[in-house]
Amino acid sequence: MRPRLVLSAAAPLALLAAFAGCTSSDPDPEPPRRDQVLPAGAFKLVAFDTCAEALKDMKSAAKEYVGPWGFGGMGGRDGAIPLQGAADAARAGAESAAGATSANKGAVPDYSGTNTHEAGVDEPDIVKTDGQRIVTVSRGVLHVVDAASRKVTGELDLASGADDPKRWATMSLLLHGDRALVLVHEGWSYAASDVARSDVAKPVGPAETTGPEMLLVELGGEPRVMSRYTIEGGLVDARQTGSTARVVVRSAPRLSFPYREGTSEAQRIATNRGIIDRADEAAWLPDYSVTSGGKTTRGRVECGRMSRPETYSGTSMVTVLSFDLGASDGLGNGDPVGVVADGDTVYSNGSNLYVANDQRWRVMPWLESRNAAPKPEDEITEIYQFDASKPGKPRYVTSASVRGWLINQYALSEWDGHLRVATTSGRTWGENPKSTSTVYVLKATGGELKETGRVAGLGKGERIYAVRFAGTTGYVVTFRQTDPLYTVDLTDPAKPRVAGELKITGYSAYLHPTEPGRVIGIGQEASTEGRVQGTQVSLFDVSNLDQPARLSQHHVADSSSEAEYDPHAFLYWAKDRLLVVPLMSYDKNKGTSRMSALVLRVDASGFTELSRLTHRGAPDTGMIRRSLVVGDTLWTVSDAGLMATGTSTMDTRAWLKWDA
Repeated sequence: MRPRLVLSAAAPLALLAAFAGCTSSDPDPEPPRRDQVLPAGAFKLVAFDTCAEALKDMKSAAKEYVGPWGFGGMGGRDGAIPLQGAADAARAGAESAAGATSANKGAVPDYSGTNTHEAGVDEPDIVKTDGQRIVTVSRGVLHVVDAASRKVTGELDLASGADDPKRWATMSLLLHGDRALVLVHEGWSYAASDVARSDVAKPVGPAETTGPEMLLVELGGEPRVMSRYTIEGGLVDARQTGSTARVVVRSAPRLSFPYREGTSEAQRIATNRGIIDRADEAAWLPDYSVTSGGKTTRGRVECGRMSRPETYSGTSMVTVLSFDLGASDGLGNGDPVGVVADGDTVYSNGSNLYVANDQRWRVMPWLESRNAAPKPEDEITEIYQFDASKPGKPRYVTSASVRGWLINQYALSEWDGHLRVATTSGRTWGENPKSTSTVYVLKATGGELKETGRVAGLGKGERIYAVRFAGTTGYVVTFRQTDPLYTVDLTDPAKPRVAGELKITGYSAYLHPTEPGRVIGIGQEASTEGRVQGTQVSLFDVSNLDQPARLSQHHVADSSSEAEYDPHAFLYWAKDRLLVVPLMSYDKNKGTSRMSALVLRVDASGFTELSRLTHRGAPDTGMIRRSLVVGDTLWTVSDAGLMATGTSTMDTRAWLKWDA
C-alpha cells in the first residue's frame, strides 16, 4: 500500500531557516497538505518487513511531501532541526532519581527535587540535588557543591577545547548516585548558505556524526567524563525512573536540495524528487557514536528497530534511547527504538512513556499571516505509547490521534489506565477567533488507545494557557480577555463533565496542586481588555468543584517569571509553605530591569511576601533561574553562582561565585 501523506511539525526557527535566501512569486506559499484526514481515535503502528521495503516506502512518502524548497524546514540540511528541552510535584521523584547513596555519608536532610510532572519520574534540569550534594551546569561548566559545608567540591569544564563553545550553553542533567547524565541540547542548525548547490544527495557519514550529546559524568572525587554518546538530530526531552534514563531524539533525512534561478516550481520539485530517488537507506537512519574507556564505537540505528504508522511523511524520525546510568561499561549504544514520525512532546508516568506531535509549527506562520483557520488535517495530534515499566528499551504498545493542539506535556496525564488529553482546535488568532478546547479520555484496550469519553466546548474563542490533572480532577485555563478556570470532573471516564467555571482577569500559565482543595496558579494579571500587567500568583479553593474560587492574589506590576513557561523554575516547599519563583521586574521610571527570586509564604489567608532575593553579578549572569531547599536552607541558582539563604530568617548564609 502506498503511504498517504502526513506532515511533520516544524518550529518557526526551522521554517525560517528553510526559506532563508529563497525568492518566489509567492514568498509565503500555502504549506503542502495531506491527501487524507486522520480520524480521531486509534491507529496502528507496524514494523517494516524488510530494509528494502523501508527505503522504498520512505522514499515514496517523502516524494509526495517534498516541495520546490525541500521539506519546508524539516530536511536535514535544507533547514534547521527544531530543538526542545524540555514539568510538577514538589519533590517529584528526586529520591528515586538520586539512586544509590552518594559518596557523602551521614543522615540526609529533607530536600526538594526538580519540580516535575509525575512523582517518581525525574526530568532534566540545570540543577539537581540528592540532599547532600548540589550539581548544576552553567555556561559549559559542571559544578559540584557540598550542601552541608556550602563549599564547591568539584568543577568540570565540559566545553573546554570545543570547536564552538556556544553550543554548550544549553545543557541539563539527570542525577543517579555518584553519576550525572549531562544532556547537551544543541543539534543541527544549518543556515541556507550551508545548503549544497548540487543535485546529488550526499548523506553525512558516521565519522561526521553531529547532534545532541549525552555525557555520563563520575562525580566522586574530581568530576570526569566516563562516557560520551552523540546522535544525529535534535533533543526533544528525557525522563528518568530509577537508574534508567530514556532520551527522545528526532532527526530528519540528510538530503541537500538545490535552488536554481530561472527554474519553475515544477522543475524544482522534479529535481528534488530525483534527489530522493537516488538516496540510500543511510540518508534516513540516524548515526551515533559512543566513547567509553578511550574507545569510540560508531553505528547507525537499524531499520529493524523502526516502526511506522499507516500514514507518514518520511521527513522525520523519532528515536527513543535507553541508558542505565549505573552500568559499569558506560552508556552503551542506547538500545534504540524508533518511529518514522515526528515528536515534540514527551510525557511519562513511569510505567508508560508517551511521545506526541502536532502540526502547529508547520502551518502556524502561514495561517496567522492570512488570518486563516486551520484545516482539520492540520489539527491532528498523534500520540505514541510505549511500555517503560521495565529497564532497557521501551516496548511500543499503541498509538492514537485526537483533534487539536497540545500546549505542553501537562496536557497529557494517565490515571487508572486512562490517558487524559487536553487540546485546542480552531483559529485562536485574529479579530474574531473561532476556537474551542476539549478534554479527551482514552484507554488502552486490545492494543489500541480508544476514546471512552470527552468534554468539549471549553473557552470558545480562546486557547488553553494551562492544564493540570490531579487524580480524577482536571483544571483547564483558557484565556483571551478574561481567565476562565474550568474544573473538570473525570470520576467517570465515560462521562467527563465540566463541574465549575471561575472567570477572573488575567490567566494562569502553570497550575500546582498543593494540598486537598488548593491549587496555586502563576501567570499574568490583565486588564478587562486582556492586556497583560505583570506576574500574578493566585491561590484557588477547589474543594467544591462546582464552585471554584480565588482566595488570594499576589500581583507584581510590570514583571514576568520564567515559571510561567517552564515549571522547573517553580518551587513549593510544603514543610515551610514557601513559594519561590524567578522574577524579572521592570521600572518604567528608571528604564531598568531587576532580576530576583520572589519568596512568598502561603497560608490559609493567602500570600505574604518574605523577600526578593538577588545575586551579585553582571545583569546577564545574575538572573536567578532555579531554587531548591536542603534542610533549613534555600538555595537559589543563577549563571553567576549559588546563594544559600535561611528559610525562616531570609538571611544570606553563603555566596558561591562561579569563575567568569
